[in-house]
Amino acid sequence: MSLHILDTDHLTLFRVGHAEVAAHVAATPAPQIAVTIITVDEQLTGWYTQLRKARDPIKLAWAYDGLFQVVESLKVFTVVPFSLAAAQRYFALRKQLPRLGKMDLAIAATVLEVSGILVTRNWSDFQQVSGLLLEDWSKP
Repeated sequence: MSLHILDTDHLTLFRVGHAEVAAHVAATPAPQIAVTIITVDEQLTGWYTQLRKARDPIKLAWAYDGLFQVVESLKVFTVVPFSLAAAQRYFALRKQLPRLGKMDLAIAATVLEVSGILVTRNWSDFQQVSGLLLEDWSKP
């Protein structure tokens, strides 16, 4: 039983009701599916930014609704913390793969530390991380 860990994009796809992603989530036992705290950070930061930019009631309500939807979607998943071991692996990965995004490397490090499978559409970046197992639940 491997832990399937959704990246930020897949969490968004789940949140907006992407049929294939939702079907995979529904078919996967809850203890076998998670997101990283890095993904939580990315999701919340994105909506906090929208809240700070909102200059009218419609945009403000939209931003708070987005934040609410993220919080609600997180109730479905276990959140994997960013451990000291993951942080150490992250810094090693940054030296090996300096062109990859910091958040992607932090997600990869976290997934590697728990021997999980990363669920992502971003194979072009993540396949560069040695030993990282990947799946894409967005495809039929």
